[in-house]
Amino acid sequence: MIVITGAAGFIGSCLISKLNNEGRTDLILVDDFSQLQKVNNYESKLFAKKIERNEFLNWFENHAHEVDFVYHIGARTDTTEFNVELFNELNLNYTKSIWNTCSIHAIPLVYASSAATYGLGEFGYDDDESKINLLKPLNPYGDSKNDFDKWAIAQESSPPKWAGFKFFNVYGPNEYHKGRMASVIFHSFNQIHEKGGVKLFRSHNPKYTDGGQLRDFIYVKDLIDVLYFAQKTAIKSGVYNLGSGKARPFLDLAKATFKALGKEPQIEFIDTPIDIRDKYQYFTEANMSKLIEQGYTKPFTSLEDGVHDYVTNYLIGKRYC
Repeated sequence: MIVITGAAGFIGSCLISKLNNEGRTDLILVDDFSQLQKVNNYESKLFAKKIERNEFLNWFENHAHEVDFVYHIGARTDTTEFNVELFNELNLNYTKSIWNTCSIHAIPLVYASSAATYGLGEFGYDDDESKINLLKPLNPYGDSKNDFDKWAIAQESSPPKWAGFKFFNVYGPNEYHKGRMASVIFHSFNQIHEKGGVKLFRSHNPKYTDGGQLRDFIYVKDLIDVLYFAQKTAIKSGVYNLGSGKARPFLDLAKATFKALGKEPQIEFIDTPIDIRDKYQYFTEANMSKLIEQGYTKPFTSLEDGVHDYVTNYLIGKRYC
């Protein structure tokens, strides 16, 4: 059996689709299933069992001998939440418990880290484990992810194979429930639909033009392909970047959304809110050489192609992956 935590969420539910397409239906889905806005993400998929997040750790200890692999995707991901104890409970300690059970029972583990660990990028965006202790995340969410990466690297007892992936800016189907934490493409689509135009943050850095702020956007289908590769391939255990490897401006993203809808761009720039302005990232780009050295050769979807697929095949008509 394969365990997927965060199975009702954006990335987790897309992972279920991938595994179903690969012929796997012996899936244990773990999440807080009381959140009814997520039901459409998983209700049509094939799986063996659903387990509530707060019941899973006990279940896992008793049934670990039945589990072949764990994808730990579930986490508290709200970057505007500042309750450190909540992140310690749901992100740090919960993940340690999963790690320990995987170690005892020799179960391979893939878990979700985050590019939020890089903070403002003072030390670059290289997944060099010798630099992890130097990183300065900007919020408790990033801290919790970085704290676990540091803890994992320091362990003498570990799963037989493990990989922590630092997700960059992920977009794609099944993020309807995410509200303000959904991708800029999702919000741009809705702004165009409701008001005919898109609002982007104005640049407050003289090195960047308005809309010229750069992010590494990765299509969720590409991300899922990498996670599956990590399951099926004997990659070296460690922490890896997971982005497209190519930074693109928000302006290109907005224009691609308009093009997918067959509309002329109407873009307005607004001031970045004062409370986040000093922590605003103007550039992120994943160095993907470490994963490529492990044999991953599939090209990543271009921003234009990814946005077109997302808009035309999913957002229009509110379809699911």
